[in-house]
Amino acid sequence: MADGVLTSGSSRAIGLTKSLVLPVTLLALILLMVVPVRPFLLDIFFTLNIVIGLVILMVSLNTFRPLEFSAFPTVLLFATIMRLSLNVASTRVVLANGHGGTDAAGQVIKAFGEFITAGNFAIGMLVFFVLVVINLIVIVKGTGRVSEVSARFTLDAMPGKQMAIDAELNAGLLTPEEGKRRREEVTRESDFYGSMDGATKFVKGDAIAGLLILAINIIGGLILGVAFHGLSLEQSAKVYVTLAIGDGLVAQIPSLLLSLATAVIVTRDSSGHDLGDLIIGQLGLRRAWWPAAGILLLFGLVPGMPSLLFLTAAGISAFIAWKGTEVGGKEEANGEAKAEGEGTEGEQIENKDGPLSIEDVSNQAPLMMEVGYGLIPLIDDKKESSLITRITGIRKQTSRDFGFVIPPIRIRDNLSLPPDGYRITIGGVIVADDRVMVDKVLAIRGENSNVALNGQAVKDPTFGIDAVWIEPQERFRAQAAHYTVVDPGTVIATNLNHLLRQNVADLLGQDEVQALLDHLSKASPNLVSGLIPKVIALGVLTQVLKAIVSDQIPVTDLRRILEALSSAKSREIDDLVDTVRISLAPIIVQRVCGPKDALQVVTLDPSLEQIIIQNARAGGRDSGMIEPGLGRKLIESLQKQSRMLEEKNQSLVVVTNPTLRRELSVLARQSAPDALVLSYKEVPESKRINVIAVIGASE
Repeated sequence: MADGVLTSGSSRAIGLTKSLVLPVTLLALILLMVVPVRPFLLDIFFTLNIVIGLVILMVSLNTFRPLEFSAFPTVLLFATIMRLSLNVASTRVVLANGHGGTDAAGQVIKAFGEFITAGNFAIGMLVFFVLVVINLIVIVKGTGRVSEVSARFTLDAMPGKQMAIDAELNAGLLTPEEGKRRREEVTRESDFYGSMDGATKFVKGDAIAGLLILAINIIGGLILGVAFHGLSLEQSAKVYVTLAIGDGLVAQIPSLLLSLATAVIVTRDSSGHDLGDLIIGQLGLRRAWWPAAGILLLFGLVPGMPSLLFLTAAGISAFIAWKGTEVGGKEEANGEAKAEGEGTEGEQIENKDGPLSIEDVSNQAPLMMEVGYGLIPLIDDKKESSLITRITGIRKQTSRDFGFVIPPIRIRDNLSLPPDGYRITIGGVIVADDRVMVDKVLAIRGENSNVALNGQAVKDPTFGIDAVWIEPQERFRAQAAHYTVVDPGTVIATNLNHLLRQNVADLLGQDEVQALLDHLSKASPNLVSGLIPKVIALGVLTQVLKAIVSDQIPVTDLRRILEALSSAKSREIDDLVDTVRISLAPIIVQRVCGPKDALQVVTLDPSLEQIIIQNARAGGRDSGMIEPGLGRKLIESLQKQSRMLEEKNQSLVVVTNPTLRRELSVLARQSAPDALVLSYKEVPESKRINVIAVIGASE
């Protein structure tokens, strides 16, 4: 217990320390502008300034996505304030103590000034101006333009990204929590690029300020040296120009490094953390500190440099690199989270190098996905967008929607498939055999998409909609043209989700039903033991539930289902299904209609229904009641009604005679896969009905 208390106290202390880092740093920078600073402190601060510039540049080079360094605009602001504070402090020292010689402003300024000028002031000033021109006109101007364009395109693409997230939510590919996280990521991305557009102005202003400070140091130094300290013009120039150039150069080098870092961030293609934690975690990148330590070591070995400071900084940087993280804080946290979740859902990939066993020649997995070797990167569970992660989400969501646990999905590679091919098998039956292009994205045409895209024209494997495989850099253009753009993993996941829901009844077996009964028996033991298997056999109950699920009706309320079965007069499976459907009527209707809304329905003319039933009875038919010719006409009429309802974002709901419900349901699904066919008995008595069309009525 004591150890736990100490650990908790230490964590709070560390958290408090981190939260104080930024306020204390900002206060110190402000004081640096006001309080006189001794030359040896300037040496330390200038060395620290170069270290920070190097580390920021190395972090920028070693991050894979801009959002991995989401704190960059704030870091850039603090680094700019620090450099300007040092300029103010060094200007005060140069103007106040410059008459005492080039040692008056510290060893770093002196070393940079004498190293660049080398006894020739003109050369030193020209070198300084060249650095400023490169920084201001080439890097800063280009970076500002890229930031502006990136911010505009990111904001323009936001609606398309939000639509894609909504589409994946509706398809069940994302849970509400994942959808919320994806929306927050899109928002953070737009905020980041907007911040970067403004942050480039810091760099531009800093470069201009460097020129002004250089002029102030030279002109002010000459005036002070001649007028107040009795120096000749030549002596004043020798001292003050050397110090001014050294001061300007020691500030321009970190400025140039930050300009390069900004350019790297904004030109790279594409958290709810405390800002201090975020900055410290991301700046602790081992691959960034090792190069920084090496460069500082080289600075320390240059003749005339304050070797002790630079060698000490190099040693500290090497120590931080040794103790640092292998990857950024955000990636590390995600990696740990994913490592904790590995193997929890039963998905597995076959080991190609393992010995042949009975599992390799038999297929007991009700759900299987096989992929060509070119798609293996998509099922890398170490990636955040891994296909396995999405499939796990689909399986969970489908299980919640239908009320029973979907069996694990087995994923393995198959060398007999094309490299970019995949195959989905449900219950031993191949239900999908298609291809995706792993290095491209799929742009699915929308209703308002009237722009032609360059790429390979295909059909969306899930819904058969016209689509085009395009290059990833064309994503923003496609989204602006009202295409829905999805990556290859999403294409496969959407197809799997659609097929899983279409064939969900094939995944409900006696083992799954028994698991449902075992769970219900904890709350209602008498109901379960009194009905199963005494009154209804487990196999019969399974057939009833399969029929219910095949109509896309969940079996979550198993207690209501069993109570309805216990009161059923007939033990025929069709009659039992009808009995259960009547008891689940409120659940069925709520799929398409809110509790306060009227149910919009299409019906058959009563005389037509009677003619169909009488003809069937006269022919002695118990099935196949609707003749083929009449069936085709009914399909055409239902298709017409379905199209009219789609324009109003409504689903086709047909209410008919209980005797005709099953066969009419088959015809309706040929017209609209999501159509709902109810019998008169399945409409709740309290539900208001609005008949929008009558099929077969005389015009």
